[in-house]
Amino acid sequence: MRNPRPLATGLFPALTVMAAALVLTGCTPADQAAESGTEAQTPVDGGTLVYASGDAEPACLDPHVGGNYPQALVSSQYLESLYTKDADGKLIPWLAEESTVSDDGLTRTVKIREGISFTDGTTLTAESVKVNFEHLLDPETASSTGYLALGKIDSMKAVDETTLELKLKTPDNSLLESFSMPWVAIESPEALKRSQAENCAAPVGTGPFKVESWQKQEAVNLVRNEDYVRPVALEGNEDPAHLEAITWRFIPEAATRYAALQAGEVQVIDNAQPDTIAAAAKDPEIEHLDAPRPGASNRIELNSSKAPFNDELVREAFIHAVNVDAGIDSLFFGTAPRSHSALSSVEPLGYSAESLFSFDPAKAAELLDEAGWSERDSEGYRVKDNKRLSLAFPVSTSQSVPAEQSLFEQLQATAKESGIEIKINLLDLSSWYGELGKNDYDIVSAPYTKVGPSTLSVLFHSDSTIPAPSGYFANHAQVKDPALDELLETAGSTNDPDERKDLYAQAQKLVLEGHYVLPLYDQQNHFLYSTNLKNVGATTAVATPTFIDAWLAK
Repeated sequence: MRNPRPLATGLFPALTVMAAALVLTGCTPADQAAESGTEAQTPVDGGTLVYASGDAEPACLDPHVGGNYPQALVSSQYLESLYTKDADGKLIPWLAEESTVSDDGLTRTVKIREGISFTDGTTLTAESVKVNFEHLLDPETASSTGYLALGKIDSMKAVDETTLELKLKTPDNSLLESFSMPWVAIESPEALKRSQAENCAAPVGTGPFKVESWQKQEAVNLVRNEDYVRPVALEGNEDPAHLEAITWRFIPEAATRYAALQAGEVQVIDNAQPDTIAAAAKDPEIEHLDAPRPGASNRIELNSSKAPFNDELVREAFIHAVNVDAGIDSLFFGTAPRSHSALSSVEPLGYSAESLFSFDPAKAAELLDEAGWSERDSEGYRVKDNKRLSLAFPVSTSQSVPAEQSLFEQLQATAKESGIEIKINLLDLSSWYGELGKNDYDIVSAPYTKVGPSTLSVLFHSDSTIPAPSGYFANHAQVKDPALDELLETAGSTNDPDERKDLYAQAQKLVLEGHYVLPLYDQQNHFLYSTNLKNVGATTAVATPTFIDAWLAK
């Protein structure tokens, strides 16, 4: 059961692959050791890695259900995807062996690797992948990210044991990018026959670890998959994981997480705060992994479906009324370079427009006067028709770290100088989703992680104002522009890479020049870990760390 499958010839050299992962630094841990002057050490088998997460504890460990980043973080340890990315950011097959598409773009054929089994003993086949896709597209599953990623699939057929044929409603040049995400990871078809509650508690995958137990509000306990077969293996890395187990703890308080890392109680923490990252840089016992997520940038979205932001003049005025740069400079200690794009800096087709996002109170005042908000009330806020220019801003405390919440408070203060009131409402994740569902917001900051520029369709196509089966919708700016829809549809279906790049650039210009979003910085994804934990740096296509080759020094 431990014979690794070779990478299909004619694609990319197997030596560029790192444990089903993209090494965001562009070099392997061995390269990093050589650069730092240290000698490579012999890996040690055994031991339990303790990981402390500051993200909200998932309600379900199956990323098919819902589809958020906390699920991706933990499920990347026990589930695998059809595709992944290599160290150069190129898509490569993983559980899939190869894929072809018809000339008209409407038939996608995927070959599934042989010799791979789920941890319940079920064999990976084309039929099992079909069952997974059906599970994701079933409204009863209540998927959002995975459901949207596979939305163009019309029908599917397992032609034989290893061949899956997909019929598409329209051509989809982002499908393989979607196949690389944990929210479209492949699970045992036998396990999926269980109730959703059972599967949420312990999904069954093909990964290097498996779920042993879940103590809610405390930890998910993972144990090594002794029969793990690497779909693509590096020479010398053909055995199962070095670690015997992973204890995935949930510690919401940032200071408590960092204290636990310093004390040696945990070996890795996520959601590290900017000041903590700066302090850790001076600690020789702690290392830092900066892994920006793909997909969207962290941004504030302006709800254009209702007043006051149904007026483009007011949207533009708001953007010029808030001093983003000063807030980032004072709060983030150089850990979050300013973005002027709707897409993450790791997305090659991102388009940036710095000139649109200057802090310019005089320009804001001119625009607000033009829009009819020329009067001020006794507190200095602008009014129109006896109504104050006030913005509802629900903030998820489990998605916005304290530094970001402080940034929002600074934006609130600078907006007040221009006569704009921002009402920040700190909410737990469930209440935050509720505010969005009721359209009870004017601005919102909502992370969205997806591989590739098709993220733009999820965020800005008019169809994305319609909720997925989970109830979530991603077009929070509520953009409804036929010209933008056409650009996004053509960009998502063309076979010409140059045309794809140009169309996505045009689409981003429409969004940015329409003043629908205020970009802030990349989605922050900072991990601090003990120097006692070796061979760290491998991440999935969505920048979640994997620990298949990590080990604990004695």
